[in-house]
Amino acid sequence: MTSSTLERTVLPPDESLDDLAKRFSGLGVSPVTTVTGPDGEQLVLPGEVFEALRDIVQMMAQGRAVTIAPVHQRLTTQEAADLLGISRPTFVKLLEAGEITYEQPGRHRRVRLADVLEYRERRSVKRREALDRMVEIADESQMYDLTAESKRTR
Repeated sequence: MTSSTLERTVLPPDESLDDLAKRFSGLGVSPVTTVTGPDGEQLVLPGEVFEALRDIVQMMAQGRAVTIAPVHQRLTTQEAADLLGISRPTFVKLLEAGEITYEQPGRHRRVRLADVLEYRERRSVKRREALDRMVEIADESQMYDLTAESKRTR
């Protein structure tokens, strides 16, 4: 397995990671961090690697599995749909509408993980904006001033 195709899901260990997670969360981030390998060798980790490691420990301490995949990883339409929490046919419609770029070297479409994550972020921003607008409309029409009792008497 080469580093360009590395994808791995790691389940949390049986033993508790609570103490380790607490120790990680109490540490600040410096430009480099040193850790000791299993053979006693000192390894220097850049700050970004330390932050990723800290996030992994936090997730695993909560009992969550962690998947490590390079951002340029290519996904099938089913894998991408699962990541977004939608059906594969709905995902294919997004591709055909030009919402997410894809490649089709043969019969099957492939999408880059980075493109799917970018779409997910755009979708999240749009949802937040729509929710903010709904709150504005409710506020302007004084809907927050209405009580449950006043709604029942109408």
